[in-house]
Amino acid sequence: MHGEESSAALSPKTMMSRFAILLLVSIGVGAAGGATVLEAHQATAVGVFLAIIMGTLFFWGFRLAIAFLGLAVLICTNSLSIAQFVQSSALEVILFLVGMMIVVGALRDLGFFTWVVQLIVSMPNISGRKFIAVTAVASALLACAVDEVTSIIFISTLIFQVCDRLKLNPTPYILIAVLATNVGSAGTMMGNPVGIYIGTKGGLTFGDFMLWSFPLMLVALGVTVLFLLYFYRKELRQFDVNLQERLSRNLSLAPVVDVPYRRGLALLVFTILAIASHHQLETLLGLGRNSVLLVAPLVCAGLVMILRPDRARHYVEREVDWWTLLFFMLLFAIAGTLEHTHVDRVMADYFTSVCGGSPMLLIPFILATSAIGSAFVDNVIFVAAFCPVIEQLSVSVKAFPLWWALLFGACIGGNITMIGSTANIVALGMLEKKAPHQMGFFAWLKVGALSALLAGGVVWIGLVVTSPFMPDRVSRVGFEQLAGNFDGKEVEISAVYGAPATAPDEFEVVMSDTLAFRLDPEKGGSPVRLVAVVPSAWIGKSGIQPGESGVFCGRLYSGRTPDQESVLYVSEISGVK
Repeated sequence: MHGEESSAALSPKTMMSRFAILLLVSIGVGAAGGATVLEAHQATAVGVFLAIIMGTLFFWGFRLAIAFLGLAVLICTNSLSIAQFVQSSALEVILFLVGMMIVVGALRDLGFFTWVVQLIVSMPNISGRKFIAVTAVASALLACAVDEVTSIIFISTLIFQVCDRLKLNPTPYILIAVLATNVGSAGTMMGNPVGIYIGTKGGLTFGDFMLWSFPLMLVALGVTVLFLLYFYRKELRQFDVNLQERLSRNLSLAPVVDVPYRRGLALLVFTILAIASHHQLETLLGLGRNSVLLVAPLVCAGLVMILRPDRARHYVEREVDWWTLLFFMLLFAIAGTLEHTHVDRVMADYFTSVCGGSPMLLIPFILATSAIGSAFVDNVIFVAAFCPVIEQLSVSVKAFPLWWALLFGACIGGNITMIGSTANIVALGMLEKKAPHQMGFFAWLKVGALSALLAGGVVWIGLVVTSPFMPDRVSRVGFEQLAGNFDGKEVEISAVYGAPATAPDEFEVVMSDTLAFRLDPEKGGSPVRLVAVVPSAWIGKSGIQPGESGVFCGRLYSGRTPDQESVLYVSEISGVK
């Protein structure tokens, strides 16, 4: 999300005042954090990241320059090393987006989007409600298949074409399409940069999105469309009146031309199938997680450039938004500093203290926080900051519902204000050239906030209902994290097999012929109160002996009091050294 005001157009006085506010707030918050709960490197990381957030609000045109300066501060203060920068810059996400941008450029050349527009225009028995419903669904599905910006450009072109012929104000129809596009962008990892970023950070597959996110998106989209049909019922009645008048004169809604779309459709289907099958291919070929997912768009982009060599340079230089991608890369690296300096743990502890570590409370908290934040600040910035926190929370609670809450909050939050998403800005820019009356901030806020509230409520209910059925991924934990709240969480921990112990009475030993023993840190230090419970026969089979280290997997339960041991019911022992 970004503002529509050009930074270069600001007066020197305004720029200086905004710059002073940026410095005072970012340094002040960092200093306050350093004087309270944060260490020096943590305070620096928070201050720089806050400066990035405010910089995008105050100086959108200089966002990349601010990111450069922020990165320099982090490196010079030893808050971020070069190796950590490379590790956190999410190059896999950047390469995925490069490949998809090239594919989208080829789809545009091959007439795919024009074909979609023609399909909508040539609908039989068209009416205002039917036109808007189909347009909204098409906007959402196009956003799922390619991206939100490409979707809104082509759908807006269609709306302007139809409204010109019917002599209608296109503003409400553009707004409907934008709101639907933002909701639809949460359906797959391809609809929005935050989708692929969350997918890679959370270890979510394309199948996970289709199973959990896409159906929920459809329900939220349905609620949004129904609300908009009611909200703009007067405009839709006028649509029908003007349409009937035009048809009575034997005039079509819009000319339909023959478009050679088949190659474009084949390219899109091939790309989606390659991405959709990535998990199965990775398992079959023994490849790393999400490796095929990230390679698939590059393969498709490479084939496009081979088959269309005369356009290859154009696709790379003009269709790829290098400015934005470089900003994303720096942003991800700067956000990674929050993880490297363990600010994520501080934030996770705060969330846990507010919500009591309950997923039922964390879901609406994350959903609302990310939605409100994303209404005013670039959703990529918020997601980049929140991902380490979700990763930390996933240590003790089921992560799947939290990832979906973050995704939908970031996407739906874009509907709240007219600066809430890139799609909003693009559509408003096109509208400025067409409509005599411009959309005001509060006029947008009225319909946008209501639609976001309804869609967000549906998502909240959906996540609460479906979260018990979502899988729980095994989380790697360290001994320093055992103070958290664990209630049957599947974990793995590297530890040293210690002395025999007795499992606390508070925990029911469900395995027969069991043996309890202590687990201690591999690198020494004060013993941590952790007891492992396994079948006696496993000790011999695993080959593990007292004093040896290994990786212990199982369900972890926290002690009922600080003086009581945490208990790990072991299901697997591996990596014995």
